[in-house]
Amino acid sequence: MTKSGSVETWYLANQGGIEEPMLPVSHPILVVDDDRAIADIISSFLREEGYSVVVAHNGKEALEHAKAARVDLILLDMKMPVMDGWAFAAAYRYQVKSHAPIVVMTAAHDTRQRANEIAADGFIAKPFDLDDLLAVVRRYVP
Repeated sequence: MTKSGSVETWYLANQGGIEEPMLPVSHPILVVDDDRAIADIISSFLREEGYSVVVAHNGKEALEHAKAARVDLILLDMKMPVMDGWAFAAAYRYQVKSHAPIVVMTAAHDTRQRANEIAADGFIAKPFDLDDLLAVVRRYVP
């Protein structure tokens, strides 16, 4: 698999059912997105890059994961059912002792504003290139 290309290109290239050996996992990343296909693609891609990934499909699930185990980075969608990104960020900062950087992932045209609203550490606009996602992740997690 090449790291270049869109999420869609990566997904199509990885539908052959051939499993590649996993790299040693490290640096847990919490991916929070209600779109299961996007969450699956992001988590699979990051696992191939050697990261340990936990997926949550809403803010409530994400908060439970963050309370249960340390994460090094949170990739957060904003508009989700049950608990959205705004509510998650507020609850996370109030209820969890150590805080991981939060990077907002959104298709909204005002991505920077959404990130600023929750005092996020960074943002990436959907749709994004997988190289761009990896660069953002590496900015916060070695």
